[in-house]
Amino acid sequence: MDNTRRQFLHKTASLSAFTVFAISGLITPDRVHAQWRKHHFADASFEQILRRLFKNREIVDSDQISIKAPKTAENGATVPITINSSLDGIDKLYLLVEKNPAPLSAIFTLSPSVDVYVKARIKMAESCDVVVIAASGKHLYRARRSINVTTGGCGG
Repeated sequence: MDNTRRQFLHKTASLSAFTVFAISGLITPDRVHAQWRKHHFADASFEQILRRLFKNREIVDSDQISIKAPKTAENGATVPITINSSLDGIDKLYLLVEKNPAPLSAIFTLSPSVDVYVKARIKMAESCDVVVIAASGKHLYRARRSINVTTGGCGG
């Protein structure tokens, strides 16, 4: 039997087994998908989210984190953000919007050996600061940028 036929049969058998398990309820999305921390993304004040994420750890302001974003966003439903940093060993980036109902917008897990460069689009309820916190080992670094929003994007 040639290799392509073996691969086809192997993949077909795997897919069939997965389908049987999924239909029978043995595999459910909560078992398959990664766990995420709902309480971090819940409605809370900016200070409450910082305490949940970082306890009482010291966060140092850094000019080595750059946040590129428009000074004025005409529509808060989609605000482009670019984050880069020259800090070494960054393994996580936290993107927060101070006055959003749920201030934590994203958590990016990175390899400490890569250069930090992240692009995202966020929602902003109103004009406020966007805060980026970079984690490098036991150290936390912060940068912020004020963005004026003419039409909020977090309304119901």
